Amino acid sequence: METLIIIVFALGYLAITLEHNLKIDKLIPALIMMAVCWALIAFGLDGFTQWFDSGKHALLDNFGVLGHKEKLHLMEETLLHHLGKTAEILVFLLGAMTIVEIIDYFNGFATIKSFVKTKSKKKILWIFAFLAFILSAIIDNLTATIVLISILQKIVNRREDRLWYAGLIIIAANAGGAWSPIGDVTTTMLWIGNKVSTAKLITYLLLPSLACMLIPTFIASFLPAFKGNLEDTENEDEENTSKFGPTMLALGLGGIVFVPIFKVVTHLPPYVGMMLSLGIVATFAEIYSGTKFSMSTPGEHHDHDTTGHHSPVHRSLSKIEMPSILFFLGILMAVAALESLGQLFNFATLLKDTVPPIGTELAGTAVSDLVVLLLGIGSAVIDNVPLVAASLGMFAEPQDNPLWHFIAYSAGTGGSMLIIGSAAGVVAMGMEKIDFFWYLKKISWLALLGFLAGAIAFIAMRAIL
Repeated sequence: METLIIIVFALGYLAITLEHNLKIDKLIPALIMMAVCWALIAFGLDGFTQWFDSGKHALLDNFGVLGHKEKLHLMEETLLHHLGKTAEILVFLLGAMTIVEIIDYFNGFATIKSFVKTKSKKKILWIFAFLAFILSAIIDNLTATIVLISILQKIVNRREDRLWYAGLIIIAANAGGAWSPIGDVTTTMLWIGNKVSTAKLITYLLLPSLACMLIPTFIASFLPAFKGNLEDTENEDEENTSKFGPTMLALGLGGIVFVPIFKVVTHLPPYVGMMLSLGIVATFAEIYSGTKFSMSTPGEHHDHDTTGHHSPVHRSLSKIEMPSILFFLGILMAVAALESLGQLFNFATLLKDTVPPIGTELAGTAVSDLVVLLLGIGSAVIDNVPLVAASLGMFAEPQDNPLWHFIAYSAGTGGSMLIIGSAAGVVAMGMEKIDFFWYLKKISWLALLGFLAGAIAFIAMRAIL
């Protein structure tokens, strides 16, 4: 039965990787894979000889001798445990995405656009690279990419120029998201799972992430695509800018930045702080819009094109990317199925036994740098969310072990090497219709150089700290 579950898991992953060829949204195979894996576990429960206790990060010694009712009860408890941990991530993401949509409702991001005064392609490249690096650490790399490409479309007329900028934004956004606990879904997973702390994450990864952004941007600044000046663009939609835009931008970003502080002070899960921030931002949004609350008003028709006649909170919630939320649910719960059977634990043991360490050994573990680098490269081919989810079940190192920080860096930045390797890449691909092979030819080598530069910087820093 274990073999059948692994086959279902592999086929699901293949369908996710080939979603553009199959023309099937990746959330569909993710949800099917999750449901079928757990169904197979339920059918074959009596035949399993081992079970992984996620709370203790160890295999149960006596699982094989338990009766059917005891095994069934244990499976239900394990399923509920994983659903709770997954829900923490999903609720956190829902809150962050809603706050960003509220800011966009008031056209708050136009404030950022107003700072771009130059026409030099090279200067604009550096401006967007640093904006992506900083914004992704605050509002996550996916959201930062959406915001910056939206601004880019108003500044850069020629699509050929925008493709190059979008490629470097993807690299910078993924690099910026790696060193912040709220900058990338995978980093958030490690943070919520108490594998990394905010202070240590920034200490270990700020400079490596900066190197990962600076090296590709520096090299790209000498390429023909970034020589000369941009064509003049017309100022459009200035009349649509809300007078509350700058206020909502500061309030929204401040609310998101407040979440890590709330966690440190209260020791509550991050999603609680995110819900508090969302409530405060939503309150000001309703006051500024001059409309009544309508998050749960039944039987009312809302015109989503007329912002003056419905709640900004209701409109923002309606624009949330639910397919992404459901994809994370499916993939995380599918990985949990393999973890519960002890497959990921066994795989980690196999890696530790067969892969010799090269260079400096990670503190407290025999896992080599090569394994973590391969995980980063693999995140360009396979979604980095399941890879990090797998690592949570594979390794039992304590909080803030350098292993977790290197995993955060590798999984967060390695996806830049392919356009479909990260959420930022996928959204940029959709917004600018970037061709897979164009990105592979023009941008991937820059992303690889940045990834390796950051890895070298991390190894050097780890030896010092």
